Amino acid sequence: MRASRPKVAIAAVAVAALAAAGCAESGRDGSSGNNKDTLVFGVAGDPKVLDPTFASDGESFRVSRQIFETLVRAEEGGTKIVPGLAESWEPDAAGTTWTFKLRSGVKFHDGEAFNAESVCVNFNRWYNSTGLMQSPDVTPYWQDIMGGFAKNEDPELGESLFKSCTAKDELTVDLAFNRVSSKVPSALLLPAFSMHSPKALEQYDASTVAGTATDIKYPSYAMEHPTGTGPFKFKTWDISNKSLTIERNDDYWGDKAKLKTLIFKTISDENARKQALRSGDIQGYDLVGPADVEPLAAEGFNVLTRPAFNVLYLAINQKGNPKLADVRVRQAIAHALNRPALVDSKLPPGAKVATQFIPDTVEGWSDSVPTYEYDVDKAKKLLAEAGATDLTLRFHYPTEVTRPYMPSPKDLFELLSADLQAVGIKVEAIPLKWSPDYLNATTSGSEHDLHFLGWTGDYGDAYNFIGTFFDRPKDEWGYNNKELFDLFAKADTTPDMAERAEIYKELNKKIMEFLPGVPISHSPPAIVLGKDVIGVTASPLTDERFFTAEFKS
Repeated sequence: MRASRPKVAIAAVAVAALAAAGCAESGRDGSSGNNKDTLVFGVAGDPKVLDPTFASDGESFRVSRQIFETLVRAEEGGTKIVPGLAESWEPDAAGTTWTFKLRSGVKFHDGEAFNAESVCVNFNRWYNSTGLMQSPDVTPYWQDIMGGFAKNEDPELGESLFKSCTAKDELTVDLAFNRVSSKVPSALLLPAFSMHSPKALEQYDASTVAGTATDIKYPSYAMEHPTGTGPFKFKTWDISNKSLTIERNDDYWGDKAKLKTLIFKTISDENARKQALRSGDIQGYDLVGPADVEPLAAEGFNVLTRPAFNVLYLAINQKGNPKLADVRVRQAIAHALNRPALVDSKLPPGAKVATQFIPDTVEGWSDSVPTYEYDVDKAKKLLAEAGATDLTLRFHYPTEVTRPYMPSPKDLFELLSADLQAVGIKVEAIPLKWSPDYLNATTSGSEHDLHFLGWTGDYGDAYNFIGTFFDRPKDEWGYNNKELFDLFAKADTTPDMAERAEIYKELNKKIMEFLPGVPISHSPPAIVLGKDVIGVTASPLTDERFFTAEFKS
């Protein structure tokens, strides 16, 4: 899930809304009182936008996953690809055209039929984007997965992976691609590839993005009229009250949601979310503090721990400070960090030190990468050899945020900056608000030397981790390594999965030799629900399905 994409300011849009937080009767101990039809779920931040085409943040995707559906999806509680709006799919002999057989009887929330033509309307909308729709800040996932557009307005974009969409009959659609890619069909489970009602897209000018690259104004569809096929449909977004309400789609093609109403209530402070759960004002929340996992479970709350499918890393920007282009300096930084102490003291039970930028549950993880154990003397020696004993580094860290891989950024910063200072590196602390300040500062330009970021996997392929970070030049890292980039291109176009996994292993080894940053940890983040709330399965992709949630009778 995107964390390393700069966010831009979203213009405020007037939304007719209800005081959503009042929809649920308060009870005690995380109960919903007498109202068994409504669940209020506490989230750490507001969604940025309701059209997942434009989203790159977890809170937007949390809402989108309830309203929209994709052709394929991840199995409940796992990462395996299973049917979504498509019942089956298969490639042609060349592996470049995929035929999808669609479900029958599916309707969008506005009553329009879902069919092969609607699939093509959606893909052609993305592919034919123009103007600001081609900005990486507006269509981040399309560009990460597909690359370019039908007519690129930026010469650096390159050829699109996607080629064309053909409706063969009402329930059969061909998606053609310009080359074989490991991203197909796995990446099609991403919320960015959700199916939207063609009628609603046209009615609300869904692709009319205005403003500038630094002040984007999204169309009303993206803020007020999201129209999918999912088990819930949009009702209201009360921006001032920081609550968003969705309601059961009684015409859903599959099992109907057990809840009538689901409310996402923004409570940015984790302690405040915890108190709201205990008082019954909410019936669940995400991003449970590591120290609260066991106490909440002991109190009888339903604490669900997700499998660790993420990575926290310390990025090293070689462009900002020329001394960081010396691999010995980067090695010194890696040896200076007491990552085991950080994992033991600041992360939840089950967290582990990362040896590379993918978790060991992903094919391509290697047990033969170079490792950098905590060694103060070795760090000092490497700095001396590199002539960098007087090094001063600008260390950015985020404020006003909690992420699944990063529960307390300030605490993490304080530990690691102390480690760096212990080997003689001077640290200039630069705290910035998460969005847009921190993300803008650390993923563009050259003002940052060190910073935290991380990633929760979108699907179960190594490319989704290391390819996202290192498959092309990026301002976050500030380097150009053609050998790596060429090897990524080879991996992506290798159709045999076993052969591709071996290339990923080689890539992981080369990445850790080159050391563009330091992988810190993999964490199992937790979600908590009220004592009487059942039916939700924790997802390693943070893809929890709330239509199965219910209150025990």
